[in-house]
Amino acid sequence: MQTPLIETRELTKYFKTGKGILHAVDGINLQIQKGTTLGVVGESGCGKSTLGRVVLQLISATGGEILYDGKSILKTTRHQQREMRKNMQIIFQDPYASLNPRMTVSEIIGEPIKVNGILRGKREIDARVRELMDIVGLAQRLAYAYPHELDGGRRQRIGIARALSVDPRFVVCDEPVSSLDVSIQAQILNLMMDLQEEMGLTYMFITHDLSVVKHISDEIMVMYLGQCVERASSKALFESPKHPYTQALLKAVPVPSLKNRGKPKDILTGEVTSPINPKPGCRFTARCKFAGAECKKNMVLQEVEPGHFVACKIYESV
Repeated sequence: MQTPLIETRELTKYFKTGKGILHAVDGINLQIQKGTTLGVVGESGCGKSTLGRVVLQLISATGGEILYDGKSILKTTRHQQREMRKNMQIIFQDPYASLNPRMTVSEIIGEPIKVNGILRGKREIDARVRELMDIVGLAQRLAYAYPHELDGGRRQRIGIARALSVDPRFVVCDEPVSSLDVSIQAQILNLMMDLQEEMGLTYMFITHDLSVVKHISDEIMVMYLGQCVERASSKALFESPKHPYTQALLKAVPVPSLKNRGKPKDILTGEVTSPINPKPGCRFTARCKFAGAECKKNMVLQEVEPGHFVACKIYESV
């Protein structure tokens, strides 16, 4: 069996607060095969972005394991971490805040090349920057422009070029199109898919937009309050969602059709459970119409169909 490029085992990240321990990421097990995309979806505050940052070690993990190409990366030296940074990069959500406003486009893209010592001479660095600008579709005339002079789509292309400047193998895409206009979103998504095919990139694509994640992902993981409640191939998840929370997310996707006008909406009710000192059991219980006493017991992901995993008592006997 092929070794996954990225794997986590019971990965956790807790934060101390004045009211207790916040379980931001709680026991996540995932595998991402080389050259594929894992989509991570869920409501705001479910721990998606924290998971991505912990995998990259931008935030230290509380517990569990992170493996890159079969090797643990949690207990590494500073030099080893720096080398690892070349293989694992991130594209941030906000193209307005993630770029240094005092640096030009060429300086922003070229900085990782200089810092990591990939190229030394100014002529070589400038040539590589121009090559990266061509790859992501940025005109050469923008090399000496500043971020505030550009629109959101061009700024995000700068962020993509910066991430690619060190020739990574794995990229965390933290809602990279959520702040862009719909027409620009399509351009950036198509660019990322083309780059993946050309360069063999592996993505963790974090988003709350199900239409976007369906378009780009091979496999999808649904998170709720720090836990994975369902994981399946993109096709299986959209054709046959198992967990009540996944079903609710899919029903919430607007359908542009007059036939749906006047139809009753299936709206979630109940209070969102606090992620601070959570009780054992399913954290979706308070909002689930199928919840029973057995849902207050510990939940584990079960394979209910080949490659389709669900954490729900409804499927315990399957």
